[in-house]
Amino acid sequence: MRSTFLLVHSPSVGPSTWAPVARSLELRGHAAVVPDLTGVSTGGAPYWPRVVDAVRAAAPETPVVLAAHSNAGFFVPVIKEALGERVVACVFADAHIPPRQGLVRTAEEAFLPFLHDLAGPYGVLPRWTDWWDEEDVVAMLPDPAERVRVAAEQPRLPLDYYTQAIPVPAGWDDVRCSCLWYGPPYDKVAEEAARRGWPVTRLPGRHLHQLVSPDEVAAALLKLSRTS
Repeated sequence: MRSTFLLVHSPSVGPSTWAPVARSLELRGHAAVVPDLTGVSTGGAPYWPRVVDAVRAAAPETPVVLAAHSNAGFFVPVIKEALGERVVACVFADAHIPPRQGLVRTAEEAFLPFLHDLAGPYGVLPRWTDWWDEEDVVAMLPDPAERVRVAAEQPRLPLDYYTQAIPVPAGWDDVRCSCLWYGPPYDKVAEEAARRGWPVTRLPGRHLHQLVSPDEVAAALLKLSRTS
């Protein structure tokens, strides 16, 4: 039985960031599902159980390859624990890699002052693409229609989404794990993946390269997950 690709987007953006890759995988004869995580901040912290619930609700009762992008990587261990033996591989696509066990947060301590300034007195952040200069966003998303689509579905996350502690169950990485990276600053993530002995592939691009070159990214996911 072929595995289904479970393409997990960062809660900072939306499911359209994986949609073209899902279509590319389907054209190659592989099932692909993109859970919608845009509502996980509704109701307050903790947020990670809602991420798990949303992914679990979308996951089929077949073997799955978990492919996570950006800060969705931090949720891979708890998602894998929830799905159990259905998970046959994990691919971190320009995504953060959690520790082997313990607790992790979705933002590093050094990044928190930047987020505090953005959130202002009400503790709610602007949409993720509004964090950056327009020219940086255009460089990531050169297609104007794609840019509008991605921006429109982004949630405004509370600051404490980035400070919540997410549990990391021991043994989450006992399946095949691999790393696909596009460029800085995820070069440090790729180095960590290599230190752990994982396969690492680079596709040069910016952080939303899966929207710019979905066929190339789909091919890399197939190779890294050893799914054929």
